[in-house]
Amino acid sequence: MAVKQTWTKRSSLHTARSHPATAVYQEKIYFFGGGGPAFKSLNTVEIFDPKTNQFFFGADMPTHRSGAAAVTVNGKIYVMGGGFKKPDGKFQFYNLCEIYDPGKNSWERGPDLLQPHDYPAFALLHEEIYILGGHHPKATEGGPQTDPGFAFCEKLDLKKGLWEEIASLNVPRFALAAGIFEEKIIAFGGVAFSQNGFSEYDVIETYDPKNNQWTTDSRFALPWRAAAHGGMTFNGSIYLFGGYGTEGIHAHAAVYQPQEKDWNILPPLDEPRAAFTPVVIQNEVFLAGGWAKDGRTPLDSVSSLKLN
Repeated sequence: MAVKQTWTKRSSLHTARSHPATAVYQEKIYFFGGGGPAFKSLNTVEIFDPKTNQFFFGADMPTHRSGAAAVTVNGKIYVMGGGFKKPDGKFQFYNLCEIYDPGKNSWERGPDLLQPHDYPAFALLHEEIYILGGHHPKATEGGPQTDPGFAFCEKLDLKKGLWEEIASLNVPRFALAAGIFEEKIIAFGGVAFSQNGFSEYDVIETYDPKNNQWTTDSRFALPWRAAAHGGMTFNGSIYLFGGYGTEGIHAHAAVYQPQEKDWNILPPLDEPRAAFTPVVIQNEVFLAGGWAKDGRTPLDSVSSLKLN
């Protein structure tokens, strides 16, 4: 059953960018780096205030990179992994962690990841940061159709300040999403080259920290194959926005509500969008930047939708 909701166009980013790391702090949205025109790696930081519908800049990130993960915890934003497009067109992938302090508008170096992760999934559970999969570290061409993906996963114990390896994904992949569902971590969608060729996945894997094990959730799968999608969990539901599918970059949207044990179709995005991260502020989801339908043009547009 379709839900009667409407997407609202917001002010645009100053710089069009795909694959930005995105996080929320005190009801403002922070965008770190990403890929600009010709996928030139960026280090600028843009901050959006939904109340005033305005953008302003923060202190530049020390490292130019795209495809990083960003998580807000204890008043600071951890920006982890990602990659840099070199002049020869190849990529350097990072195990770098840099920490932004929004109150001081300053940066400090955090603990390095155990492995480089470009375009991984990420989650925060019980004040531990999880980084899941991503581009294979040897796929320096930047995700060619021979990239087998990466299954390696790790977590940052914030009390120890150290990264620890955890069980690997059953399905290696990049351009996946993750969230918290029923007190466990779920990783869903993504893409990689396998014995069946290069294709997007509809698989959902669940990680139980108690037994350090990933299992493929047999109860349900995504309503379509998805990669570079806007995926998230919120109020016990799973949300899926845009991304790559069998028809290329599209504008489809859906929500899985466990009480109904089914996916409901949401209003389509106001434009096709991939390679972005959705964030929620006061029951409103925001989508910003990413790639346009051609898969090469970065977007500066921002849209929001009130969630029921």
